Amino acid sequence: MAASDSARVGIIGGSGFYELLDDAREVTIETPFGAPSDSYFLGEIGGVPVAFLARHARGHRIPPSEVNFRANIWGMKKLGVEYVLSATAVGSLREDFKPLDIVVPDQLFDRTKARPSTFFGDGVAAHIGFADPFCAYVSQQVVDAGRALGATVHAGGTYVCMEGPQFSTRAESNVYRQLGFDVIGMTNLQEAKLAREAELCYATMALVTDYDVWHESEEDVSREQIFDNVRRNVEMAQAIVRRVVPELDPARDCECRHAAEFAIFTQPDQISGAARERLDLLIGKYIR
Repeated sequence: MAASDSARVGIIGGSGFYELLDDAREVTIETPFGAPSDSYFLGEIGGVPVAFLARHARGHRIPPSEVNFRANIWGMKKLGVEYVLSATAVGSLREDFKPLDIVVPDQLFDRTKARPSTFFGDGVAAHIGFADPFCAYVSQQVVDAGRALGATVHAGGTYVCMEGPQFSTRAESNVYRQLGFDVIGMTNLQEAKLAREAELCYATMALVTDYDVWHESEEDVSREQIFDNVRRNVEMAQAIVRRVVPELDPARDCECRHAAEFAIFTQPDQISGAARERLDLLIGKYIR
């Protein structure tokens, strides 16, 4: 990574987003948390410097439980990213959230089991506020752009994040519906938590591909169905990104940007040199 490599907006999604970038170049980043999913691609959209990362790597080689979310988000922070737009495939748990609709969730529910979802620990205790896990400003930009482009966009909803890689059982799917959840996926919980710890403004475009397995009158979720709907969703998601990126205010302040300010409980003189080095990019300004 060269000193000049930087971006204002980060995009995390599938490989269909590569083509959005003008003058794209590939950058490899080393992190204290291991290797990111893939190289970052730096370029521009509407004159705005952007970094793109394929969440599951090129060729979709990394399953959800093996994605190194910490490295992925740390890399975005290292590049100077302030806003992160995530695109992700989800199953719908509601009749009125139809395949090919887009949901911009405002809540998360965690059903993962064994994934690192914090930069802290190893001698540093920090507790980040996460009551509202998505940036309201960026989420509204996505909603407005999608509707202006003619997409069916649902503003708000709860995304339940399951471990996977298997899809839900019918019993699980029905319980999630009874609990009032709206869409189900396998990736966004850790991204959102880590983006908040890194003080990045994060929002998700949840692209509905299927009705999970609860919908008795629909075919059970299948690989072929999901891949077909993902392909059909990509064009609209790309159009939304093209519209949103130039509209994000580079001078805007946000609560997301100060999330860690009062979250570190460990006294600075008790933080080891190794921990300081590992976390300097994230909280160095608060523990010096």
